[in-house]
Amino acid sequence: MEKRKLGESDLNLAPLVLGGNVFGWTIDKKTSFDLLDTFVGKGFNSVDTANSYSAWVPGNKGGESETIIGEWLRNSGKRKDLFIFTKVGDPIPGDGKGLSESQIVYQAELSLKRLQTDYIDLYFSHKDDLDTPVEETLSAYDKLIKQGKVRYIGASNFLVPRLRESLNMSLFKGFPAYVADQPKYNLLDRTYENELQSYVKRHNIGVVTHSSLANGFLSGKYRTEEDISKSTRKENVASYFSKKGDVIDKLEKLSKDSGYSMATLALGWILKNETITAPIASATSISQLNELMRISEPELLQLPLESISENISDKLN
Repeated sequence: MEKRKLGESDLNLAPLVLGGNVFGWTIDKKTSFDLLDTFVGKGFNSVDTANSYSAWVPGNKGGESETIIGEWLRNSGKRKDLFIFTKVGDPIPGDGKGLSESQIVYQAELSLKRLQTDYIDLYFSHKDDLDTPVEETLSAYDKLIKQGKVRYIGASNFLVPRLRESLNMSLFKGFPAYVADQPKYNLLDRTYENELQSYVKRHNIGVVTHSSLANGFLSGKYRTEEDISKSTRKENVASYFSKKGDVIDKLEKLSKDSGYSMATLALGWILKNETITAPIASATSISQLNELMRISEPELLQLPLESISENISDKLN
């Protein structure tokens, strides 16, 4: 399986990062374990989660996804076979938010405990914190890296000016720099292709995309507003319905012609972008995961994936 180097790190990623947002939300621990067994068993090597997953679910308090991954790591003994990405900064009810030094250090310890590991391979700032100086945030990461608790850091949902400020501060103070960026990017949300894409390419920052399947919309299962109303992600999915254009029809046609699922084709379209290291996508069943893992087949990228996005209106950006 071909792997891509993530920016200036020594992390070589398989072409799909498994999204752990569904662990403890739409799937239980057993199903999560089965998915992780299958994913790693096929040679894939990265999973993405966050300390806040899935605090939005009634009865949850955050950390459920990390806890499930940690139990799987303990039971499977496969910590060295998997790169763990997690995040800090998103609000957790009753447990703080943001990127202050105290919050980062505190949340890192909680994440390490839940994940049952001594280190995090890639620790993301989940979203920008305009109330905390960049220097304070990077200083906190510097301490964690020197302690061996974090290997690399990344930024998620940052605008270019703050990403630039962070990189400049890293150079000026000798702090660790963000080696990865995690933007929203899919066939129906292409704002990444503007200033951010140019910036990460110029500075060799690796990119792993979130919302790669537009909250499941690009799988083709949401054809009507009634379909959307039944979804656990209906608020997010609804935003794509009005700007879908003929993308779904094109995906469906290519799917029938090629034998690949619509979701796999949508991920392949992302992977053909030379600035992308790997898309992040979640699955709720083994059959779904098996389809998504076909992204590693060389034949996929030989398909005319560019044709899916032809004539897409500027309104998508």
